[in-house]
Amino acid sequence: MENTRHKVNIIGHRNPDTDSICSALAYTYLKNQIGDATYEARRAGQVNRETAFVLKHFGVKAPRLCTDVSPQVKDIDIRRQPGIDAEMSIRAAWTMMRDAEIDTLCAVDDDRELLGLITVKDIANANMDLFDTAVLAKANTSYRNVLGTLEGEMLLGDPDARITQGRLVVGTSPEIMDDAVKPGDIVLVSNRYEVQMCAIDCGAGCIVVCCGSAVPRTILARAQEKGCFVITTPFDTYAAGRLISTAAPVRHFMLTKDLLTFSVNTPVEDARKVMASVRHRYFPILDTDGRYCGVISRRNLLNVHRKQLIMVDHNERSQAVDGLEEAEILEIIDHHRLGALETAGPVYFRNVPVGCTATIIYQIFGEKQIEIPREIAGLLLSAILSDTLMFRSPTSTFLDKAAAEALARIAGEDIPTYAEQMFEAGSDLTGRTADDVFFSDFKVFSRGDARFGVGQSIYMTAKSRAAAEALVAPYLPKAMGEAGVPLVFFMCTDMLQETTDLLFYGHDADEIVREAFHVEPEQGKAVLPGVVSRKKQLIPPLMAAMQARQG
Repeated sequence: MENTRHKVNIIGHRNPDTDSICSALAYTYLKNQIGDATYEARRAGQVNRETAFVLKHFGVKAPRLCTDVSPQVKDIDIRRQPGIDAEMSIRAAWTMMRDAEIDTLCAVDDDRELLGLITVKDIANANMDLFDTAVLAKANTSYRNVLGTLEGEMLLGDPDARITQGRLVVGTSPEIMDDAVKPGDIVLVSNRYEVQMCAIDCGAGCIVVCCGSAVPRTILARAQEKGCFVITTPFDTYAAGRLISTAAPVRHFMLTKDLLTFSVNTPVEDARKVMASVRHRYFPILDTDGRYCGVISRRNLLNVHRKQLIMVDHNERSQAVDGLEEAEILEIIDHHRLGALETAGPVYFRNVPVGCTATIIYQIFGEKQIEIPREIAGLLLSAILSDTLMFRSPTSTFLDKAAAEALARIAGEDIPTYAEQMFEAGSDLTGRTADDVFFSDFKVFSRGDARFGVGQSIYMTAKSRAAAEALVAPYLPKAMGEAGVPLVFFMCTDMLQETTDLLFYGHDADEIVREAFHVEPEQGKAVLPGVVSRKKQLIPPLMAAMQARQG
């Protein structure tokens, strides 16, 4: 049975840190144990080195990337109209259109690769071309199509043979047929013996005996001698004459070039614009492997199923994936200040003043009485150690420490030893670019007219911190442009010394830092002893200084 459970994405903020990704993975595991949907963890950016170490250490695969939750074609009701064989007769195609109440069919091969499409208009045009009596030969039509179209029986010949020459001719009288019938022609005849014999003697490739008439043995013998196929049909000559040209295969008439197709991943808005610019009614849809999977029309765009999300480790629009306003937010699990985020309806919002989102998720595991596997415990432990700087951050609470200690026992890890390995992996600069270092843990903050971005990296030694500063400092002007903010800051935090070298760039940045922290910056850098937390120790003073200047 097909799985009809709807899908919910659980995702953290842009430029994800260890808490963002590990909390998404852990909460996904929990929700899949107790929820009535299919939950999938996603990430809104690249995995940084610290997080990569964590995932490898506990044998967990990184979530799939998701940077935009705007509705896509796969979020609408795709009409799962089966593809057709390009050898299907246009008569059979028209019958399928009538029964399915659709005016477009897509021809595919055995691997569902799209070959072309045919519309009811194409079939109508083919039927109206009354003078193309050679259409079956031009289309290299199979005799099986003729048999199917005429509901006929082949008395002599090979049903799998193809028509390669000749025209369609109605046999009237021998006097007229002597000049009318040419070698290879398909001749529709009545039950008149002399007409049947004349058609064969004139070199007909096939005779079609109408009205279900019996065919004498002498006719069959003569036909076999001349290499002429013999078909009988219950239709009269008039009906058979009208029908037989519709035995031509779809491939002869279908559109094969410049097909307007959409992928299941095409944004709905892009599809809407294309549809508005052309007069087609139905458009083929290709799956992620490029294979045909159905069609859509403009009417389908009226019923878009918005993506459903659970946000973890953030609640501000500026830190979320693109297209958030077009998605349906079901839950928010976070430990940061409340941001300016509006939802279309009520949501489950759990915001707790602890040092890490993973601590909240650990609490939910306990409330739901769900056992925590070792790898999930390891992810939650890593997130707490990362966000609280192994309990050195002022955001750290006794709840974080208690959760970490319990999780360490489940994961079989010694906290000091494991934390040192994790932080060293994150501070390793081997092969890294300034862009990678700056944006590995970067967030945009805004309040009123104040808007700025802050990146942070944690280092275990003064040497590695100095190397990071030398790499990032020249990059700040470019980083500001790429982030699209008027001010950027970068925290080079020494975890052991509990101090931060703050690099900055932007309009009046040095004055803002001077007023916020009462220090004297030098050449785009300020030393902030005791400052290790972006959320609690850096953002509030910066916000206050900027708003004071605006007021």
